Amino acid sequence: MSVAFARTPVAGDDTFTVDEHLVLRAIATPGHTPHHTSYVLEEDGRAVAAFTGGSLLIGTVGRPDLVEPRLTEQLARAQHASAHRLADELDDEVPVLPTHGFGSFCSSAQAEGDATTIGQERRSNAALTRDVDTFVAEMLASLDDVPAYYVHMGPANSAGPAPVDLTPPAPADAAEIAARLAAGEWVVDLRSRVAFAQGHVTGSFNFEGEGKLATYLAWLIPWGKPVTLLAGTSEQVADAQRELARVGIDRPAAAATGDPAGWIRSDEELASFPRARFADLTAVRERGEQVVVLDVRRDAERAGGFVDGSVHIPIHELPGRIGEVPDGVVWVHCAGGMRAAIAASLLDAAGRDVVAVDDGFDAATTAGLTLTRPNGTD
Repeated sequence: MSVAFARTPVAGDDTFTVDEHLVLRAIATPGHTPHHTSYVLEEDGRAVAAFTGGSLLIGTVGRPDLVEPRLTEQLARAQHASAHRLADELDDEVPVLPTHGFGSFCSSAQAEGDATTIGQERRSNAALTRDVDTFVAEMLASLDDVPAYYVHMGPANSAGPAPVDLTPPAPADAAEIAARLAAGEWVVDLRSRVAFAQGHVTGSFNFEGEGKLATYLAWLIPWGKPVTLLAGTSEQVADAQRELARVGIDRPAAAATGDPAGWIRSDEELASFPRARFADLTAVRERGEQVVVLDVRRDAERAGGFVDGSVHIPIHELPGRIGEVPDGVVWVHCAGGMRAAIAASLLDAAGRDVVAVDDGFDAATTAGLTLTRPNGTD
């Protein structure tokens, strides 16, 4: 891999002495990327930990499709071989310490848990329990959308680390917030979706600081667009700033904290919209009210079943497709409420009447809503 910074090249089977007892050994594990490397920590010649990076994960492996589409199948096969190499070289009790966990989009599947061993993976990981052709076919069929900001990661990694400025952003008063909104910049409210729905700055977007902030904000925001952060406390701004710096949003343009009433001018009012559950949607439909049901889950999620008559626009496509949402009051839902809140804020900022469904999708069935299945049955 060509990089533009001073470094110590590492190849498979290179070793690095930590002290008289500890040695770090490199193992070439291509698959997640062509040059991926794992590291095994050995104490007095015995492996005590495997740092597997994006190769062998908890119950799954890293995605092979993030580098170049034409390499995806080749890397999937390499990923299978790399998982077997780790399993062949290491004992069952060796802890597996990956860089990605549950919910990471670098993972080829969603596996739960925060700890595992080589033995556990040998018994349950598809890369170690299926033959290579079956494994590759299943993986390629399961790959989902890739966050848009991933395209910027390769060049950033090749350029090397740059200093990160985590000093507090410049404070923004109500006039500046209004000016930044008027200029088309993004003003992001980090508060909970409940608080945002109750009252927020008109035109602002809701990405909960306690949610997958970096993933979804970096995915949806036009790259390089200035962002102003709004939060209850300066600590919440600092936490968000640190998380966003990890995905390339290095410096917020400004920030404001406190109560949302202080974020608007005296001639303005806070905006709001209602929240509901699937049972409320059932009641609305039973009354004969015509509403738009917008499903913002990903394609793979919708393939498992969807509310009959709903419109489907995945959350990461919504900023560019709001004009496709039919007229009427929009009841927007996802699988649990977080993405629905983001989508509701986008629609609200665009002037649409919106209801955020803050409910688990399983509740759609218990609420009596008719679901359409991929095979055409209800």
